[in-house]
Amino acid sequence: MTNLRAIIPGQPVGAEDTPSIPFSLEAEQQLLGALLTNNDVFDRVSQIIKPDHFYHPVHARIFEICSERIRKNALASPVTIKAFLEHDEGLKELGGAPYLARMAGAAISAYAARDYAQMIREFALRRELIQLGQDIAARAATVEVGDEAEEQIKAAEQTLYKLGEAGTAERGFQSFLKAVTGAVQAANAAYQRDGKLSGISTGLVDLDGKMGGLNNSDLIILAGRPSMGKTSLATNIAFNIAKAHKTGERPDGTIGTIEGGVVGFFSLEMSAEQLAARILSEAAEVPSERIRSGNMDEAEFRRFVEAAHALQNCPLYIDDTPALPINQLAARARKLKRTHGLDVLMVDYLQLLKAASAKDSRVNEVSEITQGLKAVAKELNIPVIALSQLSRQVENREDKRPQLSDLRESGSIEQDADIVMFVFREEYYKEREKPSDSDLDAMAKWQQVMEQCHGKAEVILGKQRHGPIGTVELSFEGQFTRFGNLAKDRQSQWD
Repeated sequence: MTNLRAIIPGQPVGAEDTPSIPFSLEAEQQLLGALLTNNDVFDRVSQIIKPDHFYHPVHARIFEICSERIRKNALASPVTIKAFLEHDEGLKELGGAPYLARMAGAAISAYAARDYAQMIREFALRRELIQLGQDIAARAATVEVGDEAEEQIKAAEQTLYKLGEAGTAERGFQSFLKAVTGAVQAANAAYQRDGKLSGISTGLVDLDGKMGGLNNSDLIILAGRPSMGKTSLATNIAFNIAKAHKTGERPDGTIGTIEGGVVGFFSLEMSAEQLAARILSEAAEVPSERIRSGNMDEAEFRRFVEAAHALQNCPLYIDDTPALPINQLAARARKLKRTHGLDVLMVDYLQLLKAASAKDSRVNEVSEITQGLKAVAKELNIPVIALSQLSRQVENREDKRPQLSDLRESGSIEQDADIVMFVFREEYYKEREKPSDSDLDAMAKWQQVMEQCHGKAEVILGKQRHGPIGTVELSFEGQFTRFGNLAKDRQSQWD
């Protein structure tokens, strides 16, 4: 690997004579080279470092220009950014435009970029600590009237606290005026909607009525036992949202989503093709098992192809990478929002995600994952729906309806989620209780129960921070893996 430090004639004065000042020009060069070669590196490092973390001022300017171009979805390469640095005297001292090409040519692999970013940030924080210590010492040594030692301590504490917060989400306290303005805007948006929803409609009227739609920054856990239809319900909601997507002018004057939304779907269990087949089964009304086997008649195949053509531009993006670490999921979600927009994020399912680093127990790993998902919801200001498995203790009860305590590693999931809802289909369990054909009385009772629960499903809201808990009944068509609205007098139900 080429050592580029030797070719920097414009190295900051005294850099070699002050080894006590921590910095690494090689790390900065390698990171910039990787970024100029592969712009996807930006999503891995943008949450770690900022331009002012670079020691060399020219490197800081290069990173800033690259950041601006990438955020605009434009290419950042030695050729494209050369024009922005044409008259930069610092770059001329380093050799001009060829210096950019040499950095790109000696670049590390994208895999190591995050490690170099961590190193650059670490050195930047250490330099600030050194500067802070020098400032404190200089101010303490200068005795002035009115500049009391206690005030110096308070000022030093404030500066140190700001330094400690470097790299974290820059939100902090906000005035009540700002908070109440946001609340009024959200209420106004809900009032303007026909459905009086504060969030994005799921396409399921009764569920929207209970939840007010899917609201920004909420982490929603959708849980259930196997074969209850978790993935089916998630794909139905994702399809309903993406299908209804419309853009236009928002109340605040900006251009963006006004109906439905752009959906990102992390499918860690099923492939993208299998997920697409489920959605097409619902849209074309062709049984999913016939799609898998290819046993379709001509009319069904025609409907299937027509549905595929109609939905090919649907803003639903699927990532089926298995065993994805939570930090990579966050980076990919940020990139999707930057490049295509993102209004709702879905994860199928939570237990298949990996923690960013090894933990001493699975409970701690799940805690990091749920906290990471909640952080993504708040940072991107979108609802995040994460599917979750339930423990087997449900099967040991007479009433199979799930409870919060049935969540696997339930402590962290229940604590971090804004909404926890369970999918339950009584029909699934009753089918397995079919009595013997010879027992006519038992068979008659069983058939009566099956008629009552056939084609029905329940969504049980076990926790909701912003609204009531309760049960919502939905229709379920197993052959199309489709949930829908039950025909009922909704006006009287919600009055």
